[in-house]
Amino acid sequence: MAFKNFTFMKLYVSFLLSILFFVSLCVANNVPPETICKGTINPIYCKTVLGSENGNIYDYGRISIRKSLSQSRKFVNLLDSYLQGSSSLSQSTIRALEDCQYLANLSFEYLSNTYGTTNQSSNVLPTSQAEDFETFLSAVLTNQQTCLDGLNTTTSDQRVKNDLSLSLSDDIKLHSVTLALFLKGWMPANKIRTSWPQKGRHLNFKNGRLPLKMSNKARAIYDSARRHGRKLLQTDEDSILVSDIVVVSQDGSGNFTTINDAIAAAPNNTVASDGYFFIFITKGVYQEYVSIPKNKKYLMMVGEGINQTVITGDHNVVDGFTTFNSATFAVVAQGFVAVNITFRNTAGAAKNQAVALRSGADMSTFYSCSFEGYQDTLYTHSLRQFYRECDIYGTVDFIFGNGAVVLQNCNIYPRLPLSGQFNSITAQGRTDPNQNTGTSIQNATIKPADDLAPNVATVKTYLGRPWKEYSRTVYMQSFMDSFINPSGWREWNGDFALNTLYYAEYSNRGAGSSTVNRVTWPGYHVIGATDAANFTVSNFVSGDDWIPQTGVPYSSGLI
Repeated sequence: MAFKNFTFMKLYVSFLLSILFFVSLCVANNVPPETICKGTINPIYCKTVLGSENGNIYDYGRISIRKSLSQSRKFVNLLDSYLQGSSSLSQSTIRALEDCQYLANLSFEYLSNTYGTTNQSSNVLPTSQAEDFETFLSAVLTNQQTCLDGLNTTTSDQRVKNDLSLSLSDDIKLHSVTLALFLKGWMPANKIRTSWPQKGRHLNFKNGRLPLKMSNKARAIYDSARRHGRKLLQTDEDSILVSDIVVVSQDGSGNFTTINDAIAAAPNNTVASDGYFFIFITKGVYQEYVSIPKNKKYLMMVGEGINQTVITGDHNVVDGFTTFNSATFAVVAQGFVAVNITFRNTAGAAKNQAVALRSGADMSTFYSCSFEGYQDTLYTHSLRQFYRECDIYGTVDFIFGNGAVVLQNCNIYPRLPLSGQFNSITAQGRTDPNQNTGTSIQNATIKPADDLAPNVATVKTYLGRPWKEYSRTVYMQSFMDSFINPSGWREWNGDFALNTLYYAEYSNRGAGSSTVNRVTWPGYHVIGATDAANFTVSNFVSGDDWIPQTGVPYSSGLI
């Protein structure tokens, strides 16, 4: 037995050395494009992108990134031309084109930033920087797919749909090659993280007074808010850096009466070291559609509590909105933090897709918030996101999107759907195996909402279904009540994605957590602690690098 193990070890080491030799050969020497393209989804298409000249991984990567950037610019121009001549188009088509334009401009920025760095570097990047670009290139694919989905589902003009769908399909293949080659060339094989020191820097957002570092003017505003009995945060150990503070109050006692006006007053393009622009929203029901643009970075928005500070709307697909622009509240600005707020869409189950909140904000954090809707409540669209101690209500696919997302210590409440419908908690939208995206649900409590509780015997509720081909969702260390269907997961359409998805469960509890009768799809797994650790805050969203500055409590690893 010892001889056999030794022989196996020699073969294994030899195999590893051959892989390392192949990688070093591709990096250091000129190799034909078909060699580089072997690791991509579509090697034949990849070769058409790279041409016939030999090169190393950095040469090829830059070719692909440059072409992606060029195509992105052309697509932006194409959308602009359609919208300039939009007088003959239907309202639904215009809305879909506006979504595409918005997303295409974001993608162009992500690609420009990636090109600017990779064009100057022929070596692996520092881990945090490489992960940033991996995240941005993953989002480029998500943005393209969102545009395509919107055109296919809401556009009535067949000519526009056909023209743009063809362009989008080609561009998605190109951006997939770009992501794959970036990972081959610039992503370190062994990640070395530089994290914030973990010293229990978790602030209490629920009671008392927050010691904010701020200007004298901001302090006067903050103290005035406190004198009116508005309690914010407290800690004896630390503080959050704040550049300014404003109060939103519907009775006119604050700086603004609307949330949108407060956002407009925030400075543009700040950085983390500038501190947060702090918006305190007093109790009330705010009937506003809020969209926080990319230049309003590092906003911290704090309400007076779930069901006390409520932001509500009712846009929905039945009434002509795309799923993307049906959101009551949307944010793409980096570093956004929301605390003690209810985000609501009141369209109801009959109006189909109706989003309460959409986040495409990198390093966005939501703590002690509630998301209320029916179908498509919480749209975790793209980039890195963290949710802690939040309540999420919905019916069909009510946590969906293609960000890299961890939901920790949240309450998930499936509601009563329409007659004949089933509930699916998640519908994760990963379209490419190289995307760093997925939904990780850790230490959640999953129970029926009050309206579903008397009807659990007649309504089937599933943990999720595969919206896209490489859908990835993990439930770990969570409580699942008995109403979860024993099979756990539901097909989307026949055998679509059942081989390519990644669904996993680890150390869950409760009557609905038994994996004995779960689906037997190739992509479904019951995993151990080693695999589960890949989906923790620290590993999956690099949370140790950015969550501590928010003051929001979190667990880095398994609980």
